[in-house]
Amino acid sequence: MGIKTTRYKVLVVDDDATINEMLNTYLNRNGYDVSSAYSGTEAVLLMKTQIFDLVILDLMLPGLSGEQVLEKMKEIRQIPVIGLSAKDDAKSKIELLRNGADDYMTKPFDLEELLVRIEVVLRRVYANSYFNTSVIHCGELCLDTVKMSVTLKEQEIHLTKNEFAILQMMMEHPQQVFTKDMIYEKLWNESLEGTENAINVHISNIRKKLSAIDNSKQYIKTVWGIGFKLEI
Repeated sequence: MGIKTTRYKVLVVDDDATINEMLNTYLNRNGYDVSSAYSGTEAVLLMKTQIFDLVILDLMLPGLSGEQVLEKMKEIRQIPVIGLSAKDDAKSKIELLRNGADDYMTKPFDLEELLVRIEVVLRRVYANSYFNTSVIHCGELCLDTVKMSVTLKEQEIHLTKNEFAILQMMMEHPQQVFTKDMIYEKLWNESLEGTENAINVHISNIRKKLSAIDNSKQYIKTVWGIGFKLEI
């Protein structure tokens, strides 16, 4: 299995500004795209409007606690979580993992160990989508980010620039549900504001081009009332 070439997006949630800024700087330096939240409420708002590959979540937060944030996340989308806490007893760790966290670290923690744990969680969670330098594979669907090419069952598919970008985003986040607004903001860095029909047209075109080669399944599924997701 190779390494993803685009930067993983990480959300750091900790009300301690010193720790938050330290993690932000360290992870940025190690190739991650990092955003910060200083309360549980702020974290939930960010996760509703942005796409994150991983969340580093402190449990002792003002407003919504870390445990409550984990519950809210289940309503938004599946995002891997590494929990942080000053509690080091086995009961706290077990409870956190049962509530949905993928890993757990006790404060104070070693930055290098955290970095390794992040890599392990990302590798495990995104195992269905594997990366080899510039190539992303999802089942028999293959996308090359350097050659800007897409193949399905070894047959080439010709996509426009925007169609390619949408499919790339979905292949980098298999099983992730994307709202139309998330797709639009991710691709064009602005709000949707009434142009959601453009997204519908792009999705429809991608589906037609994929089904021309394989009509046995729908590769992009509509999640009614929410958006779209890739079906591997």
